[in-house]
Amino acid sequence: MAPRSPTRPANGGRPIRLAARQPLLGRPPFVLLVPACIAITFLALPLLSLVLATPWQEALSLAGRPAVWQAFAITGIASLSTVAACLVFGTPLAWLLARVDFRGRSMLRALVTVPLVLPPVAGGVALLSAFGRNGLVGGPMRDLFDVTLPFTTVGVVVAHSFVALPFFVLSVEGALLAANPRYDVVAATLGADRWTTFRRVTLPLVVPGIIAGSMLAWARSVGEFGATMTFAGNYPGTTQTMPSLIYQTLQGDSVVAQTLSTVLLCVALVVLMLLRNRWLMRV
Repeated sequence: MAPRSPTRPANGGRPIRLAARQPLLGRPPFVLLVPACIAITFLALPLLSLVLATPWQEALSLAGRPAVWQAFAITGIASLSTVAACLVFGTPLAWLLARVDFRGRSMLRALVTVPLVLPPVAGGVALLSAFGRNGLVGGPMRDLFDVTLPFTTVGVVVAHSFVALPFFVLSVEGALLAANPRYDVVAATLGADRWTTFRRVTLPLVVPGIIAGSMLAWARSVGEFGATMTFAGNYPGTTQTMPSLIYQTLQGDSVVAQTLSTVLLCVALVVLMLLRNRWLMRV
């Protein structure tokens, strides 16, 4: 009997995956396990202590307050609008950085990453200088169209998009760089233009990266505080998000602030876990 070809497995032609549980590589070294365990403890301990210190019997009563519902609603609207803005504007920007060679691309990539290292309050000041009532763009908008962005719900979305867009762009750009660009070349040789290639070839290949970037942008938007306070303010029912409400509550009642923080933590954790299990690739 001829031996089976290593490229044609016997299980119906499907490739055999080596299970990660098999001890093929030996035991993990302690020099890696110890720092990893320290990092896990460092990340989990504050969250665990917050959950343990929360008076859960008051959580339901707090959730029924109108101010909490309004803050939840504004946070949800702003975070979902931020993800939509990242999808519409961030995806083409990531494609431009990953697939088009042009002079100044490195400078543009550095500009995209600036909000990652910029203090959020400084980002809010920058937004005011650009879109404020007397800003570079905000002034003409007010004079010509009688439209102002600061201290409005739209201003909250603008602030959240400013700080969340880099996370989305870098995630999608990384997925584009990992995808083989030869598929684009093959599509071009078959007569497809770049727009058709993007829609029919490139975009389907990077869907996991787009979803991961959307998750990062959503999570960053939910937790945004500094730029929002500076650019949009903290007006209940209009611009007050959950982080702003927690900060305001912390000044008078730390127990209530802990409870609100735990509620926000649980909501974000459940959403991220559901999205990860549903959309991201499992190993």
